[in-house]
Amino acid sequence: MCNVKSEKGALSSAEHKGRIVVVTAGGDNANIMINALAARFTNVAILQEEPESKALFVMRRARKLGWVMALGQLATMFVSRIGKRFTRRRAAEILRENDASAAPNRTVPVHRVDSINDADGHAMLQLLKPAVLFLISCRMLKPETLAAVNCPILNFHAGINPQYRGLMGGYWALANNDPENFGATVHLVDEGVDTGGILYQSRQTPRRADTIHTYPLLQTAASTDIAIPAVEDALAGKLRPIAIAAPSRQWYHPPVWTWFWNGLRHGRW
Repeated sequence: MCNVKSEKGALSSAEHKGRIVVVTAGGDNANIMINALAARFTNVAILQEEPESKALFVMRRARKLGWVMALGQLATMFVSRIGKRFTRRRAAEILRENDASAAPNRTVPVHRVDSINDADGHAMLQLLKPAVLFLISCRMLKPETLAAVNCPILNFHAGINPQYRGLMGGYWALANNDPENFGATVHLVDEGVDTGGILYQSRQTPRRADTIHTYPLLQTAASTDIAIPAVEDALAGKLRPIAIAAPSRQWYHPPVWTWFWNGLRHGRW
């Protein structure tokens, strides 16, 4: 018996047609995208999973990169969380300048599961019958979840693929003296980390007031206009991935010492 929590209850067959299901663990960036999609499309639903625990994050990173690097990345995440309180004015400017809203959209139905990759998540996908699955700020889909979905799966990535796959793409573009590749990508989802076919990209120019705390917000707020046509293409069966000849690399959170050193070198935190 699947124990799936829903704020809307059972769904009629009429509600299934053309539904865009946004999979997310929540947050301002996800809210920005949900609001933009809901303003353009009439049938949007949210499949919201629980955020991944920091303990699980550290264990996974330690297995992949070692304990020193994992703990250094965790320290950056904590410092970043504290720093957000000092960037509220700039965050408000970003939202205003891009006509974006990070407020939760009370008109969009929310269906809650622990994880899209567990049995309850799969059951909810079967119930919702999405025409398009749109991922933002959520877990990677496991192979069995990908196999359970028979519609296009799109992902919003705050970075330019393939050069800046993974995490903190905007930060790393600037740290690498590559500001022309500060931007975002909407791409198809496969089993890799941001390795699916690229559909649309956008680029932004951060201000001196922007920091590691505001880069993702800027990338998201300024990129709703690439998410909407990607969803339109998916609904119309006209997805056309583009080939980009560039080196591919996956990035992670910078460990706190790298973040501090890059800040001293470039004057950007």
